[in-house]
Amino acid sequence: MRALISVSDKTGLVPFAQELERLGWTLIATGGTMNLLQDSGVKTLNISDITGFPEICDGRVKTLHPNVHGGLLARRDDASHMQALSENGVETIDMVVVNLYPFRQTIEREGVTRVEAIENIDIGGPSMLRSAAKNYEGVTVVCDPLDYEGVLAELRGMGNTTLEKRLELSAKAYTHTAEYDAMIATYMRAQAGLNEKLFLEFDLVQSLRYGENPHQSAKFYRTSEALPYSLAHARQLQGKELSYNNIQDGNAALAIVREFSEPFCVGLKHMNPCGAAIGKDALEAWERAYAADTVSIYGGIVAMNRPVTRDVAEAMKGVFLELILAPEFTPEAREVLASKKNLRLIEVSMDGSKTTERQLVSVTGGVLMQEWDRTTKRVTVDMTVTEKRPTEEQLRDLDFAWRIVKHVKSNAIVVARDGQTLGIGAGQMNRIGSAEIALKQALTTGGKGCVLASDGFFPFDDCVTLAAEYGVTAIVQPGGSVRDEDSIKKATEKNIAMLFAGMRHFKH
Repeated sequence: MRALISVSDKTGLVPFAQELERLGWTLIATGGTMNLLQDSGVKTLNISDITGFPEICDGRVKTLHPNVHGGLLARRDDASHMQALSENGVETIDMVVVNLYPFRQTIEREGVTRVEAIENIDIGGPSMLRSAAKNYEGVTVVCDPLDYEGVLAELRGMGNTTLEKRLELSAKAYTHTAEYDAMIATYMRAQAGLNEKLFLEFDLVQSLRYGENPHQSAKFYRTSEALPYSLAHARQLQGKELSYNNIQDGNAALAIVREFSEPFCVGLKHMNPCGAAIGKDALEAWERAYAADTVSIYGGIVAMNRPVTRDVAEAMKGVFLELILAPEFTPEAREVLASKKNLRLIEVSMDGSKTTERQLVSVTGGVLMQEWDRTTKRVTVDMTVTEKRPTEEQLRDLDFAWRIVKHVKSNAIVVARDGQTLGIGAGQMNRIGSAEIALKQALTTGGKGCVLASDGFFPFDDCVTLAAEYGVTAIVQPGGSVRDEDSIKKATEKNIAMLFAGMRHFKH
C-alpha cells in the first residue's frame, strides 16, 4: 500500500506518517513535506523517484505525471485499467494526503501583490485531490488533519478504510477544492474587474429546531473568518439552543451595540429596539434601558457592551428574557442566572472594528447584495437649518437618537432624552404613523423637553406639528424633501431646533 503526502498545513503530520509506516505503508512525499518526514525519522520516497522526473519550474511541476495520476485514477476492478498500469510500469497509489497552498492567508496579508498571490495558487494539489476523490472506491483521500485519527483507527482495525469512510473523505476533498477554486476565482475576478458572478462560502454552525415558525426547517451557517459583534462566532454559556428568531434578533441588537463606546444597553423585540440607554456603568445602562419600556421587553433579548456582573445579573433576574448578549459574564453573574435554565447567555467578542463588506438578503430566485450601512454621522451643530440652535445637552441627545433610529425598521422615529429612548415608532406605512406611536409612548414617561430623530426626511410638516404638541425641542432628520422649507418654517414657528444630517438610514 502506498501513500502520497504533500501538505502545506503540517499539523499532526509526523505522528500520522509514523503510524502509517508502522502499519506497513510506503510513503511518497514532495519537497518540504519529504524533508520534514525524513528529518523526523520517517522513511520517505521522493516524488521524483516515482515520476522519474525532477521537480521543475520552481516546484510548479512535480506531481503532474502519469505515474501519479495513473496510479490514482486506475479502477482496481477494471482489468483493462490494471493491465495499462502494468504495461507502463505504473504502480497504484492507495492514499493521498494533501492540503493546499495558503492562498487565503496570502491575499489577506497587507500589501500583498498579485504576483505573490498567483504563486500561492496550488495546481498539483487540487489535481491529486480530485483524482483520488473521483476514484474513492479504491483510494483514500485526506485533506483535513482532523481526519487523521479516524483514518488510522480504520486502518488499525481492518487494514484499510471502509467504502463509507472513503466516500465521506471524497466529498470533503471536493468541498475543499471547490472552496479553494471559488476563493481564487473571486480574487482573480476582482483583479479583472468582473462582477457578474457571486461565490458564497459558509460553514454549518448548527441545525435549528425550526425556522421563523415551527413548520419551517432552518440551519445556521457562518463565515470562516471570525468577526467582532458576530453571533455566529459567539460562545453560549447556558440556556436552550438558539432559535432562528433569537439569532435574527441577536444580530440586530449587536448592530446597535456597535454604535456605542460608552456603557450602553438595548432591549430588543422582533428586530426593533424597545428600549435603549447609556449609563455611567452597566447597571445604570440596564436600569434605564428597561425603564424605557417595561412592557415590550417581556420575552425579549438584551445586549450590552460591558461585562454582566453580579449586580447587573441580580437586576435582570426578575425580568423574563430569552437571551442576554455581552462581552463577558463574571462567575458571580453566571451563578445568579444559573437557576434560569432556559435563559441563553452568550459571550460575544466586541474587540476591534473589522466587519464584513457585504450584506446578503435572499429573495425568491435570487440574492440581493449591498455594502453594510457602517457609517453613522455624528450629529453636530453645523447641521442646524433653523435659526434656533440646539443646546449642548440637546445635541448629545440628538446624536444618541440618531444612532438608534438607524437600526429601527422604516419608517422610523425615535424620541429620546438624557441618553435614553422614551418612544420608538417602527415599520409604519407612513411617517406620521410612526411619529404618533413614538410620541404617545414618550408622553407616558414624561416626554417634555425630548428630542426626535427620523431615519428619512419629512415629506410634509405634519411630523413637526405633532412633535411640537408633545414638547419636542429639537429634531434631526436627513433632509432632502422637496418640502424641506415647509418643515423648517414649521420648526421655526414652534421654536424647535432642526438639524439635517444629510444622510438617510432606511432599514427594511
